[in-house]
Amino acid sequence: MPEADDNNIENSQTDKTKVNDKLIRIIGVQFFGIVIPNATGLITSNVRSASFLIITYGYFILMAFLIWQGNRFFLFRLQKKFDWFIHPLQKTVVLLAMNVFYTAPLVIAMLLLWYEGSGNPVDWQVIQTTVIVCVISVIFITHVYETVFLIKQRQSDMVRGEQLERAKAEAELQALKNQIDPHFMFNSLNSLSYLIDENQGKAKEFTESLAEVYRYILSNKDRELVLLEDELDFLDKYIGLLKLRFGEALQVNFNLEAEGKGQFLIPPISVFIALENVVKHNELSMAAPLGVDIKQDQAELMVSNRIVKKNSLYHSTKIGLNNLNERFKITVGNGVHIDQEGDYFRLTLPLLKLSNS
Repeated sequence: MPEADDNNIENSQTDKTKVNDKLIRIIGVQFFGIVIPNATGLITSNVRSASFLIITYGYFILMAFLIWQGNRFFLFRLQKKFDWFIHPLQKTVVLLAMNVFYTAPLVIAMLLLWYEGSGNPVDWQVIQTTVIVCVISVIFITHVYETVFLIKQRQSDMVRGEQLERAKAEAELQALKNQIDPHFMFNSLNSLSYLIDENQGKAKEFTESLAEVYRYILSNKDRELVLLEDELDFLDKYIGLLKLRFGEALQVNFNLEAEGKGQFLIPPISVFIALENVVKHNELSMAAPLGVDIKQDQAELMVSNRIVKKNSLYHSTKIGLNNLNERFKITVGNGVHIDQEGDYFRLTLPLLKLSNS
């Protein structure tokens, strides 16, 4: 069978049937072409002519080639029709039938031609022995091929599973990211509406600062991780927006190591969501300023505050923190941790350390 046809067959299969067996075929065909006639008595010790031996071995190597290539052709075609895990019995029966009903007639026909050409009387006992040896050899080699196919299929399934999980995680992450913008815009527009009524100068300043904050969100929306240092710089801008609305009613205290900020990664806009959650659920007033502490402890960033519940009928759906938790599970590998003891609330965000740090 021409090599181009082999390539066409292999290119039409899935990854599990793409086997680079060229070297094995070259060695195997020559091996069986030499061993089989000697093992079955087709070539005896009385044969000494070098030219006769060359022609004879060449003939049986050709026979081995046709047996190997023919069974290989049918085997590769069969891979598209049957799956071991779905139709194991049907595939076993078809494989055995294919091996026997292709190999046996071919061997018989070529041996009869060999006897005719060599002038030796036909020995049906030798033919029977040769057919049995060839069929058994073909079944064994077919089993080896199928074992390789199963291993490659297993590897392919594992890779495909990982790809599907990755695609699912990316889709989930994108869906969670898409939920950030509406929440942020809703709260920002509420703040802007409040400032327009109270102080138009501050409203203008708020609008300019909002544009800077939103620029950061847009530029990092499609990124899974950013430097903690960049995230905290963005947080300063967001705190500036909150200060325009609440003034000194909100006090944010940082306890961070200067070097640590450049050595860790964090999902973008996550600290912003943590602080927004504090502002959304707590009462802020000049008489009793709300203090928020942001502290880094090695690979963790903690946002904590004293709970001062708002006097409103607002009911939290906890969508913001749930989304944040899912994002951290997907990108960092660990979810956020919430501690609430009495009137004290703390949200812990896990960080990823840069590998070269």
